[in-house]
Amino acid sequence: MASFEIPKIVSVDDHVIEPPNVWQDRLPEKFKAVGPRVERRRVAEMTFVGGKFSHAMGDDADTSLPWADWWLFEDKAIPHTRLAAAVGVPREEVTVSPITYEDMRTGCYDQTERLADMDANWTEAQMCFPTMPRFCGQTFTEMADRELGLLCVQAYNDWMVDEWCAGTGGRLVPLMIVPLWDAELAGAEVQRMAARGVTATCFTEIPPNLGLPSIHSGYWDPFFAACNDTGVVVNMHIGSSSKMPSTSPDAPPLVGSTLTFMNCTMSMVDFLMSGVLVRFPNVKLAYAEGQLGWIPYILERADKVWHDNRAWGGVGDSVPEPPSTYYYRQIFPCFFDDESGLTAEALAKVGEDNAVFETDYPHSDSTWPHTKEVAGKLMGHLPEATVRKLVRGNAIKLLQLDLVP
Repeated sequence: MASFEIPKIVSVDDHVIEPPNVWQDRLPEKFKAVGPRVERRRVAEMTFVGGKFSHAMGDDADTSLPWADWWLFEDKAIPHTRLAAAVGVPREEVTVSPITYEDMRTGCYDQTERLADMDANWTEAQMCFPTMPRFCGQTFTEMADRELGLLCVQAYNDWMVDEWCAGTGGRLVPLMIVPLWDAELAGAEVQRMAARGVTATCFTEIPPNLGLPSIHSGYWDPFFAACNDTGVVVNMHIGSSSKMPSTSPDAPPLVGSTLTFMNCTMSMVDFLMSGVLVRFPNVKLAYAEGQLGWIPYILERADKVWHDNRAWGGVGDSVPEPPSTYYYRQIFPCFFDDESGLTAEALAKVGEDNAVFETDYPHSDSTWPHTKEVAGKLMGHLPEATVRKLVRGNAIKLLQLDLVP
């Protein structure tokens, strides 16, 4: 444990479960009947196997089936699940099971209660990823009606600024989503929200997994240019490509849970070899829930293949310096519980100016309400100045927050 008090935490990865009114309050009247709305319905099936979450609605008259609050929109339906609202529940009761709003801790969706839960967890500020839109807003990319999809993206972003974060004195940090089906529209939304003071956007870790062009294609340049010009940070959460790593369709969930860092690994190498970070030197990438321990090897390997294999490796002049150059300049890994990545030797290679901390409230991996104690155990061997960077200073600088580092 630390011989000094852990500074108040600034967390770069938490989650908000949107209250039922978000879209119904903001969509034009003609879209309310098909736009996102909440209904309580029975659940016939809910599983998470082989890295895939599956569910089916049941007959409301069948009293043997459990209830869930469902998000309904167009012809689609998404149920609430205990995995997304696990805080305050004993670990042995955190299962793949349906829940209603009444089954959740109120801080999952209520601003006042969230701030109280942050106080209980030694957290000064936090940035929240979406839930119903999924980790980068890909839910709205799947809508048949593009006009409705764009309105849903904009409604979420306005709610994030006007309601979820408003009046908190900067304690709740806004994180936007963008219309992923159109890079020009995505860039325009970044510009719109940056003008409203938003300094962070979601993005997908591996676009082709969503049926979208890769970052090597040049398709995303309007989006990256907008982030480059505004200083908006690109945040990629594990699972933001709607595909979790697994070994087989019947692998138990713990296989994928152990391997989640692999999505971040693949995405980071993709960016390091793409030339995107060369063309847009002000773009910053953050990898939520990626952890740290794998980074020293990947940087070593990337630099070695760049040095030895450039003649045939396909990067040409697009990556003129060793890939680790761009990592230390522009990439920020996020961690919540990683002893391997926080040894003095490993952290020297990860970069004490790069790593940022998270509490992951209210997910099943969350360290709430013991994050301060977890931080002391993980980082107590490090110098106090280094710990201060990791638990708050790096995040404040990255997100341009009006807080004392």
